[in-house]
Amino acid sequence: MRLLVIEDDDPTASYLVRGLTESGHVVDRARNGEDGLALALEGLYTVIILDRRLPILDGIGVVVSLRKADIVTPVLMVSAIAGMTDRVDGMRAGCDDYLAKPYAFAEVLARVEALARRADRGRRQSQLVVGDLMLDPAIRQAMRGGQEIHLQHRECLLLELLMRHAGQVVTRSMLLEAAWDYDFDPRGNIIDMHIHRLRQRIDDGHAHKLIQTVRGAGYMISAEAATER
Repeated sequence: MRLLVIEDDDPTASYLVRGLTESGHVVDRARNGEDGLALALEGLYTVIILDRRLPILDGIGVVVSLRKADIVTPVLMVSAIAGMTDRVDGMRAGCDDYLAKPYAFAEVLARVEALARRADRGRRQSQLVVGDLMLDPAIRQAMRGGQEIHLQHRECLLLELLMRHAGQVVTRSMLLEAAWDYDFDPRGNIIDMHIHRLRQRIDDGHAHKLIQTVRGAGYMISAEAATER
């Protein structure tokens, strides 16, 4: 999953980002509500975790702005302000869950995963299928022709993006955004290297190659026979 943490307190943010990254997720962090809102409006994230008390624009303001923009990304609000009225205000603003500080990381992770599953069921896309290839992003399980394929977490993120855009060109920039955070400095042909490894896992041993190169544009996954591009 790609997650956004909006938290102005550096130790708290580092704690969350480290734990979520070690759990296999791609995590971006914003230090104030205005920057967080700008990132969230891009619609790239599976779940957003934000503090209620933020500089420039508070957490409630961020959520209200997102919902007005028809961004339905699940939001977990965390706050030391956690009375009944505060929780109700947060939920009415558009939050999907509300967690009181201090909290255990295990609870944050469990709530994030629950929000992601709920959103995934809502989209009815828990399993992606292209030809004889199936991917369940929630449990990182891929199968082709009934045989399980073992994927590293970045490979899973790249494959998920390709499959969600099956039959469409996916640019290198889109792939980079899907599997690496904004602080990552891409060097060399890292996307091509990962796609090469992904092809080895997905296509080797199969007559029909699903992952296709679109010259000068990017990559595409398709169950149809490849044509010259």
